[in-house]
Amino acid sequence: MVSIKDISAICGVSTATVSKALNGAPDVSEATRERIFQVSEQMKYRPNAAARALKTNRTYNLGVLFKDEADSGLTHEYFSAVLEGFKSEAEKKGFDITFINTNNASMSYLEHCLYRNVDGVAIVCANFSNPQVLELSKSNLPVVTFDYVFNGKMAVLSDNLQGITDLFRYVYEKGHRRIAFIHGAPSSVTEARIVGFYRAAEEAHLDIPDAYVREGIFHDPASCARLTGELLDLPEPPTCILFPDDFSALGGLSEINQRGLRIPEDISVAGYDGIHMSKVLDPPLTTMHQRTRTMGGTAALQLIEMIEHPKTTLARTTVVSGDLWEGKSVDSVKK
Repeated sequence: MVSIKDISAICGVSTATVSKALNGAPDVSEATRERIFQVSEQMKYRPNAAARALKTNRTYNLGVLFKDEADSGLTHEYFSAVLEGFKSEAEKKGFDITFINTNNASMSYLEHCLYRNVDGVAIVCANFSNPQVLELSKSNLPVVTFDYVFNGKMAVLSDNLQGITDLFRYVYEKGHRRIAFIHGAPSSVTEARIVGFYRAAEEAHLDIPDAYVREGIFHDPASCARLTGELLDLPEPPTCILFPDDFSALGGLSEINQRGLRIPEDISVAGYDGIHMSKVLDPPLTTMHQRTRTMGGTAALQLIEMIEHPKTTLARTTVVSGDLWEGKSVDSVKK
């Protein structure tokens, strides 16, 4: 196995200089640093994890807590993209990933983190009122959360308030006035989207009937299909339905197709998330694309910043905006 001593012999510098260069110390000239990195790559040098942990008092291991409501795991395209962004940036910084066991009744989330000796943990998806999640968030471990803010902790949020506002405005500008909204189960994400929906309607001086707003479940086509049917059975059904997410939208689209209705000629629809599937549907789904990889990467960098510079890093909330994919599932209302 190649060692720092081997690199120092070839570069003609001390082992201390090699160590400083590889760890980003400022007191190494740029030319020397480049030479050391070049040689280390050529020799395929890989630092010894145990030795590095002993020296830095860190394991270079990040915990990830991920348990979604629908229990869909890594088949959930939105969260799998978030995790890919997180993993990519963490690996660039030399960190490995460990998933926190959510099915171990004998060990809490915090206990599992301590057992695995992680340097910090990302709470990607969880029930944030769960006592185990609260215990973890209040511990001394560096924590970053997604789409939820704990006081004094790092957080990365998708701009759900602005996202649903932009989606509503797009539909409204297409001439729709009977706009229905199937939202997810109660959560901070759902709350932001409901507020954004009603604010946009108020801004447009549009009164939304209570019957047009239904509570569904994220990532659940079956509940979305049922609620779509209820909306279509109203005496005055909506001309456009906003679904809680692109995957749930599959249920709504199926219900619409079974009734012999055409999209967007007979009824318009829009989703949320901007997963790959939305582009390959027929017609392509109009949706609000969330920049999932950016969110994941940002969270990884913030978590590592807290781990490496605990005394100089302030907890902060970063909001990541999305962008509208127009698709072809929203038609203009004929006047």
